[in-house]
Amino acid sequence: MSETVLVTGGAGYIGSHCVVELIEAGYQPVVVDNFSNAVRDGGVPESIRRIEKILDTSIEFHELDLLDRPGLEKLFKKHSFSAVMHFAGLKAVGESVEQPLRYYRVNLTASMNLLEVMQAHRVHDLVFSSSATVYGDPQHLPIDEQHPVGGCTNPYGKTKYFIEEMIKDHCKAEKNWNAVLLRYFNPIGAHASGRIGEDPQGIPNNLLPYVAQVAIGRRECLSVFGNDYDTVDGTGVRDYIHVVDLAKGHIAALKKLKDNCGCKVYNLGTGHGYSVLQMVKAMEKASGKEILYKIAPRRGGDIASCYADPRLAEKELGWKAEFDLERMCEDLWRWQSMNPTGFSRGTAS
Repeated sequence: MSETVLVTGGAGYIGSHCVVELIEAGYQPVVVDNFSNAVRDGGVPESIRRIEKILDTSIEFHELDLLDRPGLEKLFKKHSFSAVMHFAGLKAVGESVEQPLRYYRVNLTASMNLLEVMQAHRVHDLVFSSSATVYGDPQHLPIDEQHPVGGCTNPYGKTKYFIEEMIKDHCKAEKNWNAVLLRYFNPIGAHASGRIGEDPQGIPNNLLPYVAQVAIGRRECLSVFGNDYDTVDGTGVRDYIHVVDLAKGHIAALKKLKDNCGCKVYNLGTGHGYSVLQMVKAMEKASGKEILYKIAPRRGGDIASCYADPRLAEKELGWKAEFDLERMCEDLWRWQSMNPTGFSRGTAS
């Protein structure tokens, strides 16, 4: 019988791609989401509906906010979960600078509720969606897992750091707990079918969705926040990883939990950094469109460069990013061109 895995925030960009990989790897996901960043199709997210069509399967979904402790308890009483993948949370750097209290309340309370309910129902295996933002302004590059953490430059990163610390402390106190904390760099791309991808609600907070929307005509112009960083062309440099590679990293992490690994931390990135303007050029090539941009002042909480040393994940998880920048941009453009207005009125079905 296949293992049942709870996926919180499973209707979102990364969560939905992980649901695909879970099913293809033989797991049975149960997805919860509160629709804060998902398009509704009746009582089910459009992303989940599309996965059901892609894989010719059915997926159990519950509309649930992790701040709803009784609702979470009810779900755990219904199922015997073998593990939890925790994606749910607010995730925009700029927004977190503007609304720090909201980010602390939502992200930290939701995670504490989840950990406490897991403990009460003897579910002791967890994969946590963390972020390279926990490293703050890099002291050295590439960033490995031994790099100091906690000097975060924005409230979003601080919430990820605090949740990591909660999980680490809990694993120390409860020796039968196992957790893998995955520090993402910058996920981009989309499923090869073009049917699921990143569909931010409102104005995109991340670079590539905005670039794609400029290319498709939804946005007039890209604002490049700062061109005076100490980088190859003055614009910020990041490590971009294909979302499917990222999702496969979660399957490797689930398998690692079976080793009674305690609490482990891994970077998921490619080890290569690209500037904002290099990404604009790559998307122009993939789309065949000119992407207009203008230089704007630096954005609060941003840093100059950030890219991973992913060798530990390769060594201990047997995982390595496979897709190159060209493939990432091609898949992103396929998603955007098939779904010019996202899930809500996209042409893919």
